[in-house]
Amino acid sequence: MPATLLGEGTASLRRYGVVRTGDEDVQAHVTQILRRTPLAGRERTLRTSTSRRRRAAHLLSGAAMMAMVSAGAALAGPPFITDDPVPTPLGQWEVYGFSAATQVDGDMGGTLVGTEINNGAAPGLMLHMVIPLAFDAASGQGLKGGPGDIELGAKYRFVDASEKDWWPQIATFPLIEVPVGNASRNLGGGRFREYLPIWMEKDFGRWTTYGGGGYWINPGPGNRNYWFVGWLLQRQVTDQLALGAEIFHQTPMTVASGPTTGFNVGGQYDFNDHYHLLFSAGKNVENARTTNTFSYYLGVQYTGRL
Repeated sequence: MPATLLGEGTASLRRYGVVRTGDEDVQAHVTQILRRTPLAGRERTLRTSTSRRRRAAHLLSGAAMMAMVSAGAALAGPPFITDDPVPTPLGQWEVYGFSAATQVDGDMGGTLVGTEINNGAAPGLMLHMVIPLAFDAASGQGLKGGPGDIELGAKYRFVDASEKDWWPQIATFPLIEVPVGNASRNLGGGRFREYLPIWMEKDFGRWTTYGGGGYWINPGPGNRNYWFVGWLLQRQVTDQLALGAEIFHQTPMTVASGPTTGFNVGGQYDFNDHYHLLFSAGKNVENARTTNTFSYYLGVQYTGRL
């Protein structure tokens, strides 16, 4: 969550169960834990995809809907599409249970129920996996459901920074979509897809801003490789509630589709040190009818040691 180095930063540390008020380990952990805020594809990035994020797509046919479902999955820090550069702290876990979907004219698809797991495997390094139960509900065709494409990734922060530093934190977070879902039923992409992004973040008291983007390798007949960029502004409104908004843009992902631009608003509510509610909703404002007339993300997150 957004945090200052000690005052508000202590609350951020507590969510991982690694610090108490007055704990002498606070100073040592602050740099590591600052703002791993889940506010951020699927497309996660909602992550329109079969995994938690969820949102980028063009619907012209069943194949296009399939691309929509798998494309979203990969881009971000829940509950947004845009991601941040902050890895899960060393030895800590983030486990999400979530639902996320995107609606277009005549169709709706995404993740009916999904699990995301992040682990702080080494200093500055986070390992990532998303396992979705995908669904597709095209008009007149009924509800289809089944395993969706699995998302694997590793986030590495190669530039660290405190709030007092003038430079931002910077990380890379390559992802790969493993084609597990049934492409003929529009529950997966049918091919391996890779995402190569760079993310940056800077904190200013109770405000946090982060963003970046990258290049999707999107093989398959009629598909194009494409770019995604996004930026988010977030504020810690109370000790328990953070709210944010993002804007994003994506170049065409198929030969028949156009570019898309959209927004999401959402936030995170901390029930206690370990359990958090994540939520967001939004739509596209460019080519919305065929890409995203409405999308949502709703999830519960556990942070701490297992």
